[in-house]
Amino acid sequence: MAYKHLKHFIDTLEAAGELVRIKEYVDPHLEISEITDRVSKMPGGGKALLFENTGYDFPVLINSMGSYRRMCLALGVQELDDVAKEIENLFKMLSKPKESILDKLSMLPKLGQFASWMPKVISGKGSCQEVVMTNPDLGKLPVLTCWPKDGGPFITLPVIHTKDPNTGSRNVGMYRMQVFEKDMTGMHWHKHKVSAKHFSEYKKLNKRMPVAVILGGDPTYTYSATAPLPENVDEYMLAGFLRKKKVELVKCITQPELEVPADADFVIEGYVEPSEAPVWEGPFGDHTGYYSLADWYPRFHVTAITHRKDAVYPSTIVGIPPQEDAWIGKATERIFLAPIKMTLVPEIIDMEMPVEGVFHNLVIAQIQKDYAGQAQKTMNAMWGAGQMMFNKILAVTDEQCGLQDYKKLAQYMFRHLDPSRDIYFSQGPMDVLDHSCSKMGFGGKMCIDGTRKFEEETADETYVTYKGGLDATAVQHAFPEIKGLNDSLLKDDISCLLVAVEKNRAGHIAALNEALYKMPAIQGIKMILYVEHTVDVNDLAAALWRFCNNLDPKRDNFVVRFTNEAGQVVSGIGLDGTLKTKAYDNFQRDWPNIIVADDKTIASVDAKWSKLGLGAFRPSPSLKYKHQMYGEEAIVNVK
Repeated sequence: MAYKHLKHFIDTLEAAGELVRIKEYVDPHLEISEITDRVSKMPGGGKALLFENTGYDFPVLINSMGSYRRMCLALGVQELDDVAKEIENLFKMLSKPKESILDKLSMLPKLGQFASWMPKVISGKGSCQEVVMTNPDLGKLPVLTCWPKDGGPFITLPVIHTKDPNTGSRNVGMYRMQVFEKDMTGMHWHKHKVSAKHFSEYKKLNKRMPVAVILGGDPTYTYSATAPLPENVDEYMLAGFLRKKKVELVKCITQPELEVPADADFVIEGYVEPSEAPVWEGPFGDHTGYYSLADWYPRFHVTAITHRKDAVYPSTIVGIPPQEDAWIGKATERIFLAPIKMTLVPEIIDMEMPVEGVFHNLVIAQIQKDYAGQAQKTMNAMWGAGQMMFNKILAVTDEQCGLQDYKKLAQYMFRHLDPSRDIYFSQGPMDVLDHSCSKMGFGGKMCIDGTRKFEEETADETYVTYKGGLDATAVQHAFPEIKGLNDSLLKDDISCLLVAVEKNRAGHIAALNEALYKMPAIQGIKMILYVEHTVDVNDLAAALWRFCNNLDPKRDNFVVRFTNEAGQVVSGIGLDGTLKTKAYDNFQRDWPNIIVADDKTIASVDAKWSKLGLGAFRPSPSLKYKHQMYGEEAIVNVK
């Protein structure tokens, strides 16, 4: 379905009962984010929110794709898997041998469909250029300041257009933009992104780089900007495929080298000067649930701002999951399963990215296993596939266990896991937002092979099995640094123990892990996950989120394998998901704090909640995490 403009999508959400209009004044500085954080953590993602009274000329739309249903509405489908099935059918059609002239002629209608998805540049101006700011001023837009330690207000849902200066090929991506002046922002281009490569080419040519940013329009534009497409695939072809109508583009006014969707709500035109000194950008409360720390990024100078007469400012917030981005990620997981299966990993059946893994940290793959080593083959293929190169933990299961029931999945995988043999470590490029890496953008990876094993993959040994009845009180008494212990998974036949520990010396976790595995009561437990002493290990989702963020698997694993007095093999692994410091871990980088709202904002939203039309009072999610912070700043202050 093609939406005529963002208001068309808003009307569709409202008709479906998926939108709440908020007429009470709400400040874009921190308050909108705090309200959205509460709503996005409601069951199913809450509702989309349209803030109509912000002190600016434009209403703010947020959480518009923050549920499964709204994500489907945005893409015009009943189920996200419908898109994957259509892509799979296209792949099969294109790869099918064409033996006769009739076979070839039968392709013509589909080729016509391909043509109908390709973007088209039209003459004249678009509705996105109905109003032209004679003196462009970003201060006239309701740009949100999301979290208390953010470096300033950030445009969080920008669709950014650049072109390769040599080939003219377009890239459409999404990178946050911190507003510094009325006509200048930062441009948060990570080194792995295509726009950063375009910038590098402009540097070589010593030429000014034109950039155009849109906000709003058909929601498929926003989604396509986030999609992990190959460099040579135009994002607006994907948008045309999703909306079943080509995207019509118009030339920018002050940057005519670039074209933007005619029906966008806002267009911010400008340039980046390669010879100019970068700007210190950040911190920013990011999708990992931690602050991404400040660094140097290019300056973007605004030369024009245009907009529709009825423009709506779209925004999003990211932070401790779940947030709206979890559902955008769910769409990517489902849509791009087909291309991965058809081109890279033909044995893959299904894929899951649990929300606690914040996309890149944890991916679960289900394969059709036909031979020994197939999980490792899958590992190598997936870590070499586009943005999957950023994956930290890959868990592989087989066709005998689905991914939807996490309890059954964990039981199956642990039952087939020898932790000293079936866990593989590597290293490579990582997301620059991964703060656990010893070097920015480069760190460890881990693959857990939880598939059933063929004879070639097994050893003829007798293993210790966990006998049950672990006395948590006795363990904590023996090791006072253990502040929490969750053995509930063991009771569910999942051989994993969670331990909250207060580190007090170098090498502490390694030594503690070795000592625990010497205890007969612990032997047979295949995996121990260590988290900070401030973490509630009985809250499995929150503990897993903290653990995945703080782990560099290659650096922070402690494999145990020895033969006990009874001649049985003890096989286990400890994984250190605690905070890393210079004193105890020789960690040389700054460590970020988790993202928590400030008391003033929480109190302000509490006071106006009854006027917002959002139903029963919802306390701030930040209250759950305040005690887990180390100081109040974006950078951890360990005393």
